[in-house]
Amino acid sequence: MITDAAGVGGLAALAAFGFLAMIMISRHGAALGPDEALLTWAVDHRPAPVAEAARLLTDSGAGVVPYGIIALAAFLATRTLRASLLLCATGWTLVASGQAVRYSIMLWIHLDRPPRSDWAVRACGYAFPSGHTTTAALTAGFLVILVLALGQRRSRAALVVGTGLWALLVGASRVYLCVHWFTDVLGGWLLSVGWLGLWACGLFWWVARHPAPFAARGRLTPERHDERQADTGERSLGDSAG
Repeated sequence: MITDAAGVGGLAALAAFGFLAMIMISRHGAALGPDEALLTWAVDHRPAPVAEAARLLTDSGAGVVPYGIIALAAFLATRTLRASLLLCATGWTLVASGQAVRYSIMLWIHLDRPPRSDWAVRACGYAFPSGHTTTAALTAGFLVILVLALGQRRSRAALVVGTGLWALLVGASRVYLCVHWFTDVLGGWLLSVGWLGLWACGLFWWVARHPAPFAARGRLTPERHDERQADTGERSLGDSAG
């Protein structure tokens, strides 16, 4: 059920991304109305402390930080080093392959960024789709998949909301710092959701057939549950005999 929903959602997001890309190509990169309005607002409402916070936030969506987050999550989600390494490699491959697709699209469409005079942070390359946004969204999406597949039910909502909010804020920071149009960020979100949907189908299928290596730390497997019950029974007998 979850696998089907992930696949349908992923395909819908990719279709929406393709539609947005065609609009941008047909306009030869000309900014849409919301793009101009948000850029003007960001320039007029950018006090130094808030801009610095936005820079720190935007930096968390690129470089080694997302890969480090994936590695930590893989370690916390599994019981063995082998499973941790396998899960970490899966997450890294997800992000790297998604970025490769994004980079190819970016070079093919080659749309310009907002005017350099408005930038509040250094940037390079073409604009559409946003790289920081895509990386953060892919990383957050991978964490959400882990939570849904392996996480304890009580912690799922908080973790899903937290990681999703981080990805949204990284994308918003790119617009606020005026290095991307809003449509660049929207494109990054749509591409990420589409790519994640395809990967989620495969990951949920794999975990369903190989659950043991990926069981969450501290969660009882059937074998461990039987062992604990046996230990409890032995203690009860010993106490009765005493």
